[in-house]
Amino acid sequence: MERELDAFKQSMERDTSDATNLKEEIKTLQSRVAELEAIRSQITAINDELKSDLRDAKSYMATANMELETTRRNHTFEVDDMRRKYRNDMEDLQEKYRKEADKLRRQSEEAADKQRKEFEAQIDKLLKMHADELETVQKKLKSQVEEEQGRRSREAQAIESEFKLKLQNAGLEADTKERENQLVKGELTNTKAELDRERGVKTSLQHQLSEAAALNLTLDASNKAMKAKIDFLESDSQAQSEAFNDLHRRMEEAIEAAEAANEKLRQEEALRRRLHNQVQELKGNIRVMCRVRPTNPDTENNPATILYPDSNTDSKEVTIMGQDKKSAMGTVTTANYAYSFDRVFGPKSQNNEVFEEISQLVQSALDGYNVCIFCYGQTGSGKTFTMSSEDGMIPRATRQIYAEAERLEEKGWRYQIEGNFVEVYNETYNDLLGRSEDLDKKKLEIRHDSAKKSTTIENAVSVLLDSPDRVSEIMRTADKNRSVAATRANSRSSRSHSVFILKLVGVNSVTGERSEGTLNLVDLAGSERLEHSKVEGARLKETQNINKSLSCLGDVINALGSSKEGGHVPYRNSKLTYLLQYSLGGNSKTLMFVMVSPLQAHLQESLTSLKFATKVYNTHIGTAKKQTKTG
Repeated sequence: MERELDAFKQSMERDTSDATNLKEEIKTLQSRVAELEAIRSQITAINDELKSDLRDAKSYMATANMELETTRRNHTFEVDDMRRKYRNDMEDLQEKYRKEADKLRRQSEEAADKQRKEFEAQIDKLLKMHADELETVQKKLKSQVEEEQGRRSREAQAIESEFKLKLQNAGLEADTKERENQLVKGELTNTKAELDRERGVKTSLQHQLSEAAALNLTLDASNKAMKAKIDFLESDSQAQSEAFNDLHRRMEEAIEAAEAANEKLRQEEALRRRLHNQVQELKGNIRVMCRVRPTNPDTENNPATILYPDSNTDSKEVTIMGQDKKSAMGTVTTANYAYSFDRVFGPKSQNNEVFEEISQLVQSALDGYNVCIFCYGQTGSGKTFTMSSEDGMIPRATRQIYAEAERLEEKGWRYQIEGNFVEVYNETYNDLLGRSEDLDKKKLEIRHDSAKKSTTIENAVSVLLDSPDRVSEIMRTADKNRSVAATRANSRSSRSHSVFILKLVGVNSVTGERSEGTLNLVDLAGSERLEHSKVEGARLKETQNINKSLSCLGDVINALGSSKEGGHVPYRNSKLTYLLQYSLGGNSKTLMFVMVSPLQAHLQESLTSLKFATKVYNTHIGTAKKQTKTG
C-alpha cells in the first residue's frame, strides 16, 4: 500500500508539473495571438493605403486624358482660325488691288479728258496769235502727261508687288502652321505612350491590391485556425507544437509579403516622379500666365475695356480695347490688342484657382528640380497680393510642401526645409531676415556650385522651417525691411525685387536616394515708365535699375529659348538673373505671372507688360517645339 501511495504521489506531482507547463505555453501562445492581431491591423492599413494610391492613379489618368483632349482641340481650333484668316486676308488684298486699279484708271481718264479739252480751247484761241508759244506749251504738257502716266504706272506696279509679297508671306505662314500641327501630333503620340505606361502602372497596382486582399483573407483564416488549435493544444502538447510552428511560418510569410508591398510602393513613387517630370516638360519648362485684377468701384473710375474671348473654354486669350481715335476724315476707330498665354485669369479669379496652376511646379521642387515663379507687372497691379497675402502663392506653396513631405515619410523620405528671403535693390543684395540696422551694411556674396547646380548666399540669415507658421513669421519680418518709396505712380511702390527661396533636401533612408530642389518665389519690382512716374534723383536711379534688371531677365529667357546648347546666356548682366542662374536654365521650371491693371489710365503700362510677357511666351513656344523634335 505504501509503495502504491508513493507511486500515486509521484504521478500527481508529474501531472501538476505538466499542467503548470501547459498553462505557461498557453499564455505564450495568447501573447503570440495578440502580436498576430497587431500584424493583421498593419496589413489592413497597408491595404487601405494601396486602395488610396489606386484612386490617386485613376484621378491622375483622368486629368491627363482631359489635358490631352484639351490640347488637341485647342490646336485644331488654332489651325482652322489661321486658315480662315489667311483666306480672308487674301480676298481682302485682291479686292483692294482691284479697287485701287479701277480708281487709278478712272482718275487717269478723267485727267486726260480734262486736259484734252483745255488744250483744244487753248489751241483754238492761240493758233492765230502765238504759233511759237503753242508749240512750246504742247511740248511741256506732253512731258507732264508722260510723267504723270509713268508715276501712275509705278504706283500700280508697287501695289502689285506688295500684293504678291503678302500672298507669299501668307503661304509661308500657312506652311509654318502646318509644320506646327505635325509637331503637336508628335507630342500627342508621345503623351499617348505615357498614358499606356500609366495604364500598365494601374494594372500593376490592381494586381498588388488583389494580392494584399488575398493575403488578408489568408491571415484571417490563419487566425481562426490558430484559436481553434489553442483549445486543442491544451490537451495535446504535440499538436500544440505543430500548430505553433505553422503559425510562426505564416507570420514570417506575412512579414515578407508586407516588405514586398512596401518595396513596390517605393518603386511606384520613383515612377511617379519620372512621369510627373515628363508631363511638366511636355507642358513647357517656361510658361507664361496673365492675371487681371478687379477694380475698386469706390476709388477707381474709368476702367479699360478688357475681353476674354475663350473664357468658357480654355481661358488662354485676352483682348484689351484701346481708346477711340478720330481720323482727319472723321472716321472713329478703336484699336484692339489681342494676346495669348498658357492661361488667363480674369478679375473674378481667386488665389486658389491661380495656385492650382502652380501646384504641380511646387511638386517638381520636392522631386528635386529648381523652380522659379515670377510675378511681373506695373506698380499697383496686384503682384504682392498674389504672392504674399494670407492665401497667396507663398503660404499655399509652403502648406503643400509640408503636407507632401508628411505623406512621403511613410515611404522612407525625410525632408529638411530651409528658407532665405533677400531683395535686389539698386543692383545690390539685401538680407530681409537680418536686422534692419544692418540692411545697408552687411554685404551678401553669391556662391555657385557648378557641379551640384546649386547657389549659396553667404552672410544671409538661413531659417530652418519646421512648420508653416514659421513661414508667416519670416514673411512679416521681410515685409518690414523691404525697401519702399513714394512715387507719383503709387504712394507705396515696391522698389526692389523680393526673392523667397526654399531649399528642399530629402533623403530616403530605405533606398538611399537623395533629392535636392529649390523653389524661388519672386515678387518683381513694379515696372514704370519714367514719363508717367515723373521721378527724379534717387527715385530715378531706382526706376532705371528696375527696368534694366527686367530687361536682362527677358534677355536671359530669350537666350535660353533660342540659343544652341552650350551657348552664352547673359546671367551676369543683372544681380537678379545671377542669383537665379541655376533655377532658370537646364531642366529647371519657370513660370511668369504678368499682372494687368484694369484702369484706362494704366493702359500703356499694361500693354508694355503684356508685350514683354508675349516675348517670353514666344520663347516658351519655341522651346517646346525644340523639345518635341528631340523627344
